[in-house]
Amino acid sequence: MNIGLIPAKWARLAPGREAIVDQPSGRRINFGDFDRLVRKLANALRGLGLDQGDRVGILSMNSIEYAALYFACGRAGLVTQPMNWRLAAPELKKIIDNGEPRVYITQGQFAPMAKELQAIVESVEHWLEYGPGGDGSFETLVDGASDAEPVWSSSVGGDDPLFILYTGGTTGESKGALHSHKSVWFGMANQTVAERIVPTDVYMLTGQMFHIPVVLAMNYLAHGCPLVLMNFDAKLALELIQAERVSAFLGVTTMLNWMMAVDDFDSYDISSLRNIQYGGGPMPPRVIKEALTKFPCTLIQGYGQTEGTTMTFLSQEDHLNAALHDVHPERLKSCGREGFVTSIMVVDDDGNPVPCDGATTGQIIVKSEANMLGYFRRPDLTAQTIRDGWIWTGDIATWDEERYVFIVDRAKDMIISGGENIYSVQVEEAIYKHPAVLECAVIGVPDEVWGESVKAFVVLKPGESATEIELVDTAKEHLASFQKPRSIEFLDALPKAATGKILKRVLREPFWADNDRQV
Repeated sequence: MNIGLIPAKWARLAPGREAIVDQPSGRRINFGDFDRLVRKLANALRGLGLDQGDRVGILSMNSIEYAALYFACGRAGLVTQPMNWRLAAPELKKIIDNGEPRVYITQGQFAPMAKELQAIVESVEHWLEYGPGGDGSFETLVDGASDAEPVWSSSVGGDDPLFILYTGGTTGESKGALHSHKSVWFGMANQTVAERIVPTDVYMLTGQMFHIPVVLAMNYLAHGCPLVLMNFDAKLALELIQAERVSAFLGVTTMLNWMMAVDDFDSYDISSLRNIQYGGGPMPPRVIKEALTKFPCTLIQGYGQTEGTTMTFLSQEDHLNAALHDVHPERLKSCGREGFVTSIMVVDDDGNPVPCDGATTGQIIVKSEANMLGYFRRPDLTAQTIRDGWIWTGDIATWDEERYVFIVDRAKDMIISGGENIYSVQVEEAIYKHPAVLECAVIGVPDEVWGESVKAFVVLKPGESATEIELVDTAKEHLASFQKPRSIEFLDALPKAATGKILKRVLREPFWADNDRQV
């Protein structure tokens, strides 16, 4: 299966059917014209002298062009390397140095960043810009390209690499999850079964295309369903559901909270909604019950990682039974059971399954054809993460007698805030830049808006002083805005084990002990 050929199927079956509604630009495109754009892009990129397996870097917000690039690269045997536009130039440079894209395509509004990157990276041979604020180089290239079927499309697919997605922030090293045509195809199969997709669906992509939910968007297009693109705003989301008759979308806790808080929520016609999937972090049962009351549709939860797409699902029936009928209400704290094409185990350090007693903890491991090929150019990290075909997720959990999985901790101390992955070590490193800091520990604490927010505990050097504002300002100099600490607490000492290791669990316990969700 060549994922890049997805638009071709619907260009044959229903060329006039709407493929993408690009709300930010006000444009719409049908499958016939979208497939033509994909073909021209594929030919244009290979026409620059790119070889199979070469990377194409992208810095853009959601757009028709962005979607087309994913399919065009797949069609031409190239590898899409999308990047988080929220990151600063030094962080983007790490990602570029890892993937070494020969082409870098930038949406016009990010042209200044592209200029900054040109001065510090070496691998990129062709810098292209598109859209308002761009120099028109992308449009010129595409306009001059052939719209014939790319000659490479029939020989690409299966285990050939398709894209590299980078896992949230970094801890000083780039971790690009490399996915193939096959892994994406099986990830789509998992989603099709869980979401129960029907041909009349209209899907709204609320997240950004540099994250793994882009696979969900591809999946709806594969079913011939229109895709509505947006850059999330709560009121705009409700307007689009009403105007475009949206039937499904993926939302994190933050998004659903903001949407339900819109003043005139009840005035919007959202009767077209069939199903909402949520993920990207914990959702309190209180919010789940409110969402089931306010939204006229079912809910499912999807737990996954960039490395393995979506791995487990808490089904529509589980939500209804637990939230509305008090049948296994504890399952609202669960991330569900393994997906259709996925095998899940909760194991001890030696890889042996722990008892299904809802109490004994172990690490979640995952075997699936939807798993990544590995971390791009990091065989060392790949060997640590994939063992005998199983991905070791780093998430600590229990499971019950019916194999429902309950996440209780994150072994890697990752924080998920508003759907964004934040690594505590990176935040700690930024805070340590202040000369008065002796020790620092960063955790995620409950936040009704963001799911989790970043909290830092700091021990100052003897005789030194610093304020919370000073430390936050120091951190902001080295982090993206969403990564900075929201609060800082000063301590005389951090809790430690006999080995000297800081006990973050002890710091977390007071914040999560009485909370109605698992972390």
